[in-house]
Amino acid sequence: MDTNLRPLTLGEILDRTAQLYRENFLLFAGIAAVYAGVLLVLSLIQIGIQEWMRVHHMVNQLLWTTGVGVLVLWTAIFIFGGLAVAANNRAVAWVHLGETATIRGAYASIMPRVGRYLWLMAITAFRVWTPCAVLYLGYIGLAVFYLRSKGVFNKHATTPDPSAMLIFGLATLAFGVLMLVAIVYAILMALRYSLAVPACVVEDLKAREAIRRSIDLSKGTRGRIFVLGLLAIAIQIGLALVTQLFFIVATFKHHGLLPVGLRALQQVVAFCTNAFVGPIYATGLTLFYYDQRVRTEGFDIERMMQAAGLTSSDEPVHAYRVTETVLEIPVETAPSASLPEPGRLNE
Repeated sequence: MDTNLRPLTLGEILDRTAQLYRENFLLFAGIAAVYAGVLLVLSLIQIGIQEWMRVHHMVNQLLWTTGVGVLVLWTAIFIFGGLAVAANNRAVAWVHLGETATIRGAYASIMPRVGRYLWLMAITAFRVWTPCAVLYLGYIGLAVFYLRSKGVFNKHATTPDPSAMLIFGLATLAFGVLMLVAIVYAILMALRYSLAVPACVVEDLKAREAIRRSIDLSKGTRGRIFVLGLLAIAIQIGLALVTQLFFIVATFKHHGLLPVGLRALQQVVAFCTNAFVGPIYATGLTLFYYDQRVRTEGFDIERMMQAAGLTSSDEPVHAYRVTETVLEIPVETAPSASLPEPGRLNE
């Protein structure tokens, strides 16, 4: 049942990820389809509202509606994307250990603690992306307020202020360098927290405990997790280019604005892409989580003891620790009178 619970190389983890995905495609794609389906419905509603406003020449309201629609869409991505990731971690854990998993069972198991999982993802996202967000907002604020105050965006101005353009050019250069540093920081922090969600789901840990658990477990394997992330990004970009190439060409043919029918079809294709690619990275992370527990905590020994009935499988075990037991064995000695005298041993 637990033949895969042994230290695995990077290639073996990638092979195991592909194997689980092929053998349980409907399970993992079905879990991701819930998230992708919500995005599809919201996107189609937004397209319908935008087209209705455009027909009725409600240009000013269209801008605000688009902004609200983007905010609602990103909120749905965070909530339902988080649910899909947690459910996928649960399903992978079951399948990897040889247990039965279903779409309904995976979602039902995470719903009692959905707030904890979303809070964990919010904390990690804040810690990872705050520097990038601060730099981006600062740069946009500089571009909007400073350059506008210098008349750079004034269409009636004859020539832009040279000093303002120089300052903005230096600010752009500094922004590029600092953003590169912030991205490196975000990658390093994301690798530290990469195993937090699997730990939270499998071990029933609170958010901050799961973060500390991830920091400890991910030591020594963050480079391998980075390779997994690169592979998942490459697959997603490649599939997106293949599926969206037709719509990119059609956008140029229609002068930057696709007809309603093509925009709706584009969202349907995006639904299929999200359902297909979404589970890959989360599946690999769950396998890395178990691999680190096997390497550092002897989780494979723990499972064998549970299978042999030596421990209870109902007890949540966060770490396998080997303890030493000193056995005191009484030794009966003969009476001292019967022992030979030291001097007579050489006789």
